[in-house]
Amino acid sequence: MHSEYDIVVAGGGHAGCEAALAGARMGASVLLISMQLDRIAQMSCNPSVGGLAKGHLVRELDALGGEMGYATDHTGIQYRKLNMSKGPAVRSSRAQVDRIAYRRFMQNTISQQSGLDTLEDCVTEVITRDGRIKGVRTKGGKEIECRAAILTGGTFLNGLIHIGEIQREAGRIGESAAVGLTESLVKLGFNAGRLKTGTPPRLDGKTINFDILEEQPGQDDFEPWSLRTRQPLNNTASCWITYTNTETHELIRDNLHASALYSGRIHSIGPRYCPSIEDKIVRFADKPRHQLFLEPEGNGTDEIYPNGFATSLAEEVQIMAIRTVPGLENAEITVPGYAVEYDFFYPYQIKPTTETKLIDGLYLSGQINGTSGYEEAAVQGYMSGVNAVLKIRNKPEFVLDRSQAYIGVLLDDLATKSTEEPYRMFTSRAEYRLALREDNAVERLIDYGYRFGLVDETIYKAEQERLRIVRDEADRLERVMIPSADLPNGDTIQKRDRISAANALRMPGTNLSDLIEVCDDIDDLPEKVKSDIEIRVKYKGYLEKQDREIQKFRRLESFPIPDSFDFKSLRGIKTEASEKLSKHRPVSLGQASRISGISPGDISVLMIHLKKHVA
Repeated sequence: MHSEYDIVVAGGGHAGCEAALAGARMGASVLLISMQLDRIAQMSCNPSVGGLAKGHLVRELDALGGEMGYATDHTGIQYRKLNMSKGPAVRSSRAQVDRIAYRRFMQNTISQQSGLDTLEDCVTEVITRDGRIKGVRTKGGKEIECRAAILTGGTFLNGLIHIGEIQREAGRIGESAAVGLTESLVKLGFNAGRLKTGTPPRLDGKTINFDILEEQPGQDDFEPWSLRTRQPLNNTASCWITYTNTETHELIRDNLHASALYSGRIHSIGPRYCPSIEDKIVRFADKPRHQLFLEPEGNGTDEIYPNGFATSLAEEVQIMAIRTVPGLENAEITVPGYAVEYDFFYPYQIKPTTETKLIDGLYLSGQINGTSGYEEAAVQGYMSGVNAVLKIRNKPEFVLDRSQAYIGVLLDDLATKSTEEPYRMFTSRAEYRLALREDNAVERLIDYGYRFGLVDETIYKAEQERLRIVRDEADRLERVMIPSADLPNGDTIQKRDRISAANALRMPGTNLSDLIEVCDDIDDLPEKVKSDIEIRVKYKGYLEKQDREIQKFRRLESFPIPDSFDFKSLRGIKTEASEKLSKHRPVSLGQASRISGISPGDISVLMIHLKKHVA
């Protein structure tokens, strides 16, 4: 370890891992500081990667050269594609992961990465000079100089765990809280808040009666997460489904006084879209049951994660409640569920690059920005790492807008809307989601990953060739005319003897496989290529319409607002609008238009002033 680095990363969670790897792979000297090196890349909550919209983030991260998808391919135990009965825009990938294997894989990757050092310690203070980062101080008394610092505190900043009446200062069960860093940032002028999240108890699988439960196996045709993956996926594990019942609900209602959440010991805001079992029973009192997914924690353990049963109930109540659930009548708890409160910093204080607006060269990533989820944290960490290197090299910053990626949606939401509750990604947050599908993440983003040196040239060229074939074949199907009588629904085509293959494919009930006999050369193409061709042709009209909407959006996005622009001096704009613009400091006219409380009239006035400013 040295006393000076290009980049210091504080925190070894999913954000910290991606930030450190991206920075080091781009040639910077990086120090990753973690309170426990053997807990780097720990999955604190559920043993899975991906899910609705989260799968989009992992695909995008891999196309950019990130690590999470590759690690998941090597340590996953079950793979599934969600929402397959719906359109391609909302289809998402999800994998169950061996928790311990994932952690070890990522730790090994970090240990072998040149230019990346690690230190077991805790950052307690950031050192600044004239509004710029200069270094960090640690609990162990070290002072380390750096040109950029990335803070990824997770749930550790003044973390406080609740199990019934028991309270412990910890960021994760069995691990200490991080004290001092919040106070250091607040002294610099940052605005901090408090959030809460929770996790269910872990169960001993040997004490569960799986025979009466509904089994959910993996799907064999799952496409690997990563472009780098060459080995077959280990898709052998099953999850199991069960339900709570009226007995469960009555027992929990009778013991709400034993819940930290309902006894008044927790005052912070929890995740709306991932409520505790107590919240479900109180807020949805009309529901006779709630679904639980029993997820294996890995191949080498019998431990089971009961997804859907997050709780802060006293441990003895957790045991009684769990045993009212079918299949869990004799279940033993290996680790109790708990709630954890932690500090975060309102994300209107960061730019879409994750750099703070207050301190030059200081970046915040992950739950410190108010987000929840491994995937949301990982993509923020990647953006921090890349942008820190670009800043050090005096190169233009890397920003993805809402029309380019879910990553862009996430960071734009944080910068413009901020958040006062844990932020989770959903497909409904993306207004251009038809253009931001999982299947075209590579097409949208691989150029950036290659430009940053994070995507191998061989992979890049292979993907460019695949995309060329998709485009050429989709165009060819527009020109190829086929006899309508040869189609499954040929009798529905009104008075046309021949029809283009593309128009035939757009007809309801027609799939690319129906055209194989009349366009037999398609049959030799890889399945991924055939799937991409079908989507491109079938949804062409919708995609062109969305592209027109994106062009309108980009006209506003391309109207920059200088960092030094004085919003408070604007004439003809409401005081409320002036205050909000000054608080959020948008980087473009488009971003300003998405700030809550900013009207179209305010934007018109702002545009006039900006044009005068430029002139």
